[in-house]
Amino acid sequence: MKNIVLSRIDDRLIHGQVVTSWVKQTGGNRIIIVDDGLVKDLFMQKIFKAAAPPDVVVEVYGLEAATEILKGEEESGEKVIILVKTPQVFEKLIEGGVKLKKIVLGGMGALAGRKKFNRNVSASKEETESMKRMIDNGLEIVFQLVPTESPADVRKMLET
Repeated sequence: MKNIVLSRIDDRLIHGQVVTSWVKQTGGNRIIIVDDGLVKDLFMQKIFKAAAPPDVVVEVYGLEAATEILKGEEESGEKVIILVKTPQVFEKLIEGGVKLKKIVLGGMGALAGRKKFNRNVSASKEETESMKRMIDNGLEIVFQLVPTESPADVRKMLET
């Protein structure tokens, strides 16, 4: 299994907070974005790769390929950050055999079908149900925009 140092839900994927804070905090040197749609968008892939520091490898995979890669052998010195847009992607990765310790929920913007969840997160019924299932299966999910912010337990947010 790859050495996963951060599993993050953030619909913006790579942006200032990820690059400046989370990469530094985790020592991450490989970012794997799991997004079936983005696999086909070479222009956006170039933008995300350009946004990362030069010493961080950025790769984009669909769900199936990412599942197999993440279950692969750990490479010496490698520290993987996984970025996805929705909780369902992590749920499917877990179902495929990827072992995660914790998920950090970042921003999920307001879209049709989503309700405000907290100050930076809007979630659909399907997204909240996915998070509940993962929590019920023993996975820790916290809301934390940046590493210097105290993490908030998503379980408590889902109960309100």
